[in-house]
Amino acid sequence: MDITIRQENLEDIPQVQKLIEKAFENVEHSDGSEPFLVEKLRKSKNFIPRLSLVASGVGNEIAGHILFTPIEIVRDDGSSQKSLALGPVSVLPTYQNKGIGGLLIKRGHDIAKELGFTSIILLGHPQYYPKFGYKPASLWNIKAPMDVPDEAFMAIELYPNALADASGCVKYPPEFGI
Repeated sequence: MDITIRQENLEDIPQVQKLIEKAFENVEHSDGSEPFLVEKLRKSKNFIPRLSLVASGVGNEIAGHILFTPIEIVRDDGSSQKSLALGPVSVLPTYQNKGIGGLLIKRGHDIAKELGFTSIILLGHPQYYPKFGYKPASLWNIKAPMDVPDEAFMAIELYPNALADASGCVKYPPEFGI
């Protein structure tokens, strides 16, 4: 399969919205809000177009999408450290388990580094994300702003020791509804 990871463009949006809907259609933990979240994030002041990526190359079909959004890790003293939230990552069911999600994640990591970000936080499957270097965020004393399983709230340092002083609670943009 010849897949290209590229920045999403305006013409992609309708297809991407349908892709996200299909990708989460039968996912047990999904409430179906993922397409609406992506739409809200695209319209927000926090949206970074370079961090909204698609996997294309399967005919004219877009097989996958990923979005990274700026967040903050707020320390007890009120100071904060910038980071990114990964999510959602969406792959059409017919293309799942073919490495497309991994390609999107890895390319997103590269672009995040180019843009000066040093870490990424996510809430996701504890069996999937560790293969990309994600570890429980609690290892850095980073907490979620809501009650989630420790093993599902993860972080990655894009540079060594990037989270060494990041202890605190993640603050998501209002679009996340948290």
